[in-house]
Amino acid sequence: MSAPQPYHHVRPIAAVDLPAVAELLGRGMADNPIHVAAYRGDESSGARRHSRLMHTLLRASRSLQLEGVDRDGALAGVAGWAPPGTCRPVLGAQLRLMARGVTFGPRTAGRLLTWTTAWAKHDLDAPHVHLGPVSVDRHLRGLGIGSLLLSRHVSRLDVAGAVGYLETDRPEAVGFYERFGFRVVERADVLGTTCWFMRRPAS
Repeated sequence: MSAPQPYHHVRPIAAVDLPAVAELLGRGMADNPIHVAAYRGDESSGARRHSRLMHTLLRASRSLQLEGVDRDGALAGVAGWAPPGTCRPVLGAQLRLMARGVTFGPRTAGRLLTWTTAWAKHDLDAPHVHLGPVSVDRHLRGLGIGSLLLSRHVSRLDVAGAVGYLETDRPEAVGFYERFGFRVVERADVLGTTCWFMRRPAS
């Protein structure tokens, strides 16, 4: 008799879930090249710092939409997206994020500012849905969780007839996003790391 397959359940993220989401984003992104370059130190330290930064972002970004995937009752992956006209944090959110970054020390805060400023310069001027953050818990990669989240995301884009946009610093992620219709429109070196900026045309 075969073992039961893990159960994946997709659901919207509620306010009560935000601490768990922040922790997952910290763990899941700890080996991202731009995160390694920004936080320096060991991965566990970078994961803790990014988790704290994400907790601040999630609390401050009221327009950010979030969807999660539970695997056997535990949060396994999450995708966030900002509707058109809302992807750039308002002044209050920017100040909160800056204050959080300063707690990591001036050098790290400076690298975070360099990173976020560089990415903001490549943001599309035309209305678009901005995807991110997206992450799957590291020990659960390769199980289709990311594909499930992206399939749902592009379906929403098609229903709305909206342009999609995202950034990635992971070379292997470029091909992954291309399978969902995104195409590289720009690339740039940020903190010594290659970053790709990708657009998906409206359906």
